[in-house]
Amino acid sequence: MKNLLYIGNNLETAKTNISSIGILGKLLEAEGYNLRYASSYNNKLMRLLHMVWSCIKNSKWADAVLIDTYSTQNFYYALICSQICRLFGVPYLPILHGGNLPSRLEKNPRLCKLIFGHSQLNISPSLFLKSKFEDFGFDNIEFIPNSIQIENYKVSPKTFDSIRLLWVRSFSKIYNPKMAVSVLKNLIAKGYRAQLCMVGPDADGSLQEVKSKAESLGVTVRFTGKLSKAEWIQLSEEYNIFINTTNFDNMPVSVIEAMALGFPIVSTNVGGLPFLIEDNVDGILVEKANVEAMTNAIRRVFQNADIRTKISRSAREKAETFAWSHIKTKWYSVFKNL
Repeated sequence: MKNLLYIGNNLETAKTNISSIGILGKLLEAEGYNLRYASSYNNKLMRLLHMVWSCIKNSKWADAVLIDTYSTQNFYYALICSQICRLFGVPYLPILHGGNLPSRLEKNPRLCKLIFGHSQLNISPSLFLKSKFEDFGFDNIEFIPNSIQIENYKVSPKTFDSIRLLWVRSFSKIYNPKMAVSVLKNLIAKGYRAQLCMVGPDADGSLQEVKSKAESLGVTVRFTGKLSKAEWIQLSEEYNIFINTTNFDNMPVSVIEAMALGFPIVSTNVGGLPFLIEDNVDGILVEKANVEAMTNAIRRVFQNADIRTKISRSAREKAETFAWSHIKTKWYSVFKNL
């Protein structure tokens, strides 16, 4: 089996959900691959230095380096580590994350070419990012979606005597969590019995803003804080519609998980979401930041049993295509060709 160095934010703090490196890494280890990781340092400078040192130290050991690549500050971690890999002749594979990476392609084309133009392969978890990178002339893109262990997701029967909304993300401005509170207020104002539960850690101070908004609108929202995957899956049995309010996104695992649980999903139509959700087939897509549109979509799901049954079944069927038993064969092919 191959020796793999995995570069990414291997953090698990009160402000973060478990990252890709913590999920994919363990799955690859279970398949027999030998993995080393960088970095779990909370301090950003220490994390960068550890990533750099790991690339140098493991340059003769590693058959390849996996690099989680984002559009914000972590983009520069990927830039530096990729160039060290080039210097030492180690094949590297950026794994593309974040629905806002296309803006990085526009703003920093030369830096992007340094990373993505010299990689062994660029791994895109979404067809959206794959298409955007191809638009910018990159033809070394392999689509390997995020995976789930489908056996951990059971479809529980849902009752629809009231509207019980579930939202699962980090509290961050790019995910527009305040929109969920506005939707709840709108439903109640239209005469519906409605609840909202919001699950996730506070990433950038947005949680307090959302709580303040709920208070100002006079609505009660259940905030659970960060939960383990098993905890929020169990809690999900109390709710009947999953909402996703994001302004930017790629292919969020939380939405794939909601599909696996058989939720009818109402999501904003941004980034990679229309590549994941087929509108009116396995979910409903609405314009971003449009509270009225999301409210009406939720009302439609709530009032029409045929629509929600069709969407729920189709969503579960699509989620099954993201099972690790299917996805791992794609990784096998990538590593075989190193």
